[in-house]
Amino acid sequence: MYWINFLHLYQPANIESEKIVAATKHSYERIVRALEEHPDIKFTLNISGCLLLRWAEEFHYDGLILRIKKLIENGQVELVGSAAYHTLLPLSKLTEAEAQIVENENILKKYFGNELKLRGFFFPEMAYGHKVAKLVKKLGYQWAIVDEISLNGKLGQLDTDQRYIDKNSGLELVFRQRNISETYVPETLAKEIKEKKLTTAITASDAELYGLHYIDHTAEFEKLLKTKDLVTLTISEFINGKENFKKIDAVEASWQSSEQELADKQPYILWSDKKNEVHRKLWQLVALAEKTNKESADDPNLVWARWHLVRGMASCVFWWASGRDFSPVFGPIAWNPDEIEKGVNELIRSIRTLENSTNLVTKVKAEKLAMEIRKLVWHTHWNFYRKK
Repeated sequence: MYWINFLHLYQPANIESEKIVAATKHSYERIVRALEEHPDIKFTLNISGCLLLRWAEEFHYDGLILRIKKLIENGQVELVGSAAYHTLLPLSKLTEAEAQIVENENILKKYFGNELKLRGFFFPEMAYGHKVAKLVKKLGYQWAIVDEISLNGKLGQLDTDQRYIDKNSGLELVFRQRNISETYVPETLAKEIKEKKLTTAITASDAELYGLHYIDHTAEFEKLLKTKDLVTLTISEFINGKENFKKIDAVEASWQSSEQELADKQPYILWSDKKNEVHRKLWQLVALAEKTNKESADDPNLVWARWHLVRGMASCVFWWASGRDFSPVFGPIAWNPDEIEKGVNELIRSIRTLENSTNLVTKVKAEKLAMEIRKLVWHTHWNFYRKK
């Protein structure tokens, strides 16, 4: 069996330190150690710029960074580009998308070397959109990994022997198999190898699945890596070994989109639901903060204003307001008033920080909107989600 495994290493830029320590200890170091112990194993990784910055500047995980750099040099790890602060790119302005993509690349090259080649791209939450995909192609990326539903809006119709190019953007697309990716992948693949029914597996998941979110009591991950019938490839190696190209009209979607949501023209419903009042007001606050930052180009505090803005725009803020139950895929109910409020606080601080160039009317408007969101969130929590 060929296994093309993509792992997403990300923690929000403003998350509590102990959560980064836990994810690093239980998942990230486990993955790095497994690669070191099995020199023939290869994975493709996205290490978000905001996580790498905290590894380096706050935790001084210099040893871990050097170990990953060595794996890259040995050809065992392929890194991809992304958005530095995990904003949902299709819902962001193209200027913001470009700024975060470029910053992410600069961060990766700062710690892994200027010679680092980034051929592939990861859209946070695998949220694929035509306009931002064109931007990614323009910035020099060759391929992107997305969910199989972006192939044609349906699940279960992927041909892993085929190379696909989105004729809208020019990007080559690699599609993850959702039904496998949403399991504990090592256990599923071990069964598939035993039954000899699957020849190629393309999986993509959060790296935290490997230890933090799922406790692998019997070390199925490590056992799988010792399997003689398993061959792993980086994504670039995988696609370079195929010749047949097929041009497609890729569908705008995320890695959690359902066929019904796409039919309803809500490809990013977990982050922007037309019926979700919290979502609507959050995006109003984002728009106000972005507008205020843009109009304050000469403000001496603009750097700090943006520091707060990008943290408030992280996709997690909106995901935690969706209310979706992710227990079938090792996740919680996506509702957390503290995480939503954390995002609100970052956005309002972005406006407060601009002391010299923001008028009182704008500040009061922003404060009122922030208070409306907090009131709505906690009212919803105590009257509905508390029971869940």
